[in-house]
Amino acid sequence: MQRESMEFDVLIVGGGPAGLAAAIRLKQLAVAKSLDLSVCLIEKAAEIGAHTLSGAVMDTRALTELIPDWKEQGAPLKTEVTEDRVLFLSESGARAMPNALLPDCFVNHGNYIVRLGNVVKWLGEQAEALGVEVYPGFAGAELLFDEQGRVKGVATGDMGLTREGEQGPNYQPGMELHARYTLFAEGCRGHLGKQLEAHFDLRREADPQTYGIGIKELWEVPAGQHQPGLVVHTAGWPMDNATYGGGFVYHLEDNLVAVGYVVGLGYTNPYLAPFEEFQRYKTHPEIRRFLEGGKRLSYGARAIAAGGLQSLPKLTFAGGALIGDDAGFLNAARIKGSHAAIKSGMLAADAAFEALADERADADLAAYPQAFRQSWLHEELHKTRNFKPYMKKGLYLGSLLFGAEQMLFKGKVPWTLRNSADHTALRPAAECRPIDYPKPDGKLSFDRLSSVFLSNTNHEESQPCHLQLKDGTVPIAINLATYDAPEQRYCPAGVYEIVREAEGSSPRLQINAQNCVHCKTCDIKDPTQNINWVVPQGGEGPIYQGM
Repeated sequence: MQRESMEFDVLIVGGGPAGLAAAIRLKQLAVAKSLDLSVCLIEKAAEIGAHTLSGAVMDTRALTELIPDWKEQGAPLKTEVTEDRVLFLSESGARAMPNALLPDCFVNHGNYIVRLGNVVKWLGEQAEALGVEVYPGFAGAELLFDEQGRVKGVATGDMGLTREGEQGPNYQPGMELHARYTLFAEGCRGHLGKQLEAHFDLRREADPQTYGIGIKELWEVPAGQHQPGLVVHTAGWPMDNATYGGGFVYHLEDNLVAVGYVVGLGYTNPYLAPFEEFQRYKTHPEIRRFLEGGKRLSYGARAIAAGGLQSLPKLTFAGGALIGDDAGFLNAARIKGSHAAIKSGMLAADAAFEALADERADADLAAYPQAFRQSWLHEELHKTRNFKPYMKKGLYLGSLLFGAEQMLFKGKVPWTLRNSADHTALRPAAECRPIDYPKPDGKLSFDRLSSVFLSNTNHEESQPCHLQLKDGTVPIAINLATYDAPEQRYCPAGVYEIVREAEGSSPRLQINAQNCVHCKTCDIKDPTQNINWVVPQGGEGPIYQGM
């Protein structure tokens, strides 16, 4: 069956903050210059914002540049930060860092606690009002190239394939979407972004990207425990001092509290389970006092790009650019990325519009990285570039070194520390100590499957598995034999299981792809890089309600 095709001036793959900011900016410029510019945005989620998950405390600087009257336009930013607390936790106690000693990157005065999915949904409405063609439920599945090797767009995924990859009775081929420029805004560890990095060798001069996995729940708590505008960040327990991780508790409006935990994926012990660490975290006296008597409303997880400036790839290639977390624009020290995503989308949009307005559709968008290097975003990322490498030196030494660099030198030091790939960090299981995690109590701590249920995740089971193994023998011959199958533990959704059909039978890896919440951790942390996450059918996955 022949694919149909559509033509646009600019195609944007991904409907998060970066993609929507780029789309809005392009249309704003077109209106200002009275130019007819066709802009199409596709999003793999069933609706805009349904796959969006973040803490989130939002710096509004970029949003104000994009839409100066966002307050008057009804943007869902309702809770301004009223108090910062930074706590170092032991197993039963906590020590507060005096606010006077906090580096600027940890100060949230003037920021807002938001449900980022709601903000993204609102941005989608602004984009559509400007004339952007927004198509949720369509996943960019394949890169398309022209005869000169330029990216000319993407093809959306075929629908109605059987589990074996054959055409089922309801088969529909994907559609080819062609554009003069294509901007990739798929979020962290983008499926097509990863291919672009390899195809155009975009990481030749960059450090490996490093990541964390963030796991989050949204709770409704008793009014007496709710402090609107309170931002709590923690370090220490339940992590040991050598393992990077930290938690957060954000008090929103309407008695809502967002609680979450981030574990750096450069950890070494294959027995560590980020999901279980998060469950332990909520039982700490300083955290449980905010949650006890409350009701857990939703759950989700996603990977977070944390490498900073030195891990950014080359941003442009023939026919397009990477923006937002598809490139790695996140400030791990500030625990913020939405403002960076919006700004990067705006910068790429400016470059694309300039090229199209000057009829230079064959030009590389070199103005985009040039503008980034001259922007406040580059200055911000340069200032905190050594945060993640310092944290590899241990919690207390790393915090001391980073704090000194920020407080004494404002980040303006002559050295840049290097990053290494997370998947190389795991040690063999025989060299590590198993971790005995407590059973969930069903009140503060929970199991994986009941948590996935709250994410509203759904995948059609008859479709091809979107978690692909490059070599089917590796999970048993290497992962199980050497690392005791760490995929069973680093996945926060119970996707990977080692099963034996009968006592004494050979083990095999079972992949429960229908549980996948699209966090991409398996694609990142697998020690042999044997797991390849690809997009499932459009519209499938979690359906987060304002996460």
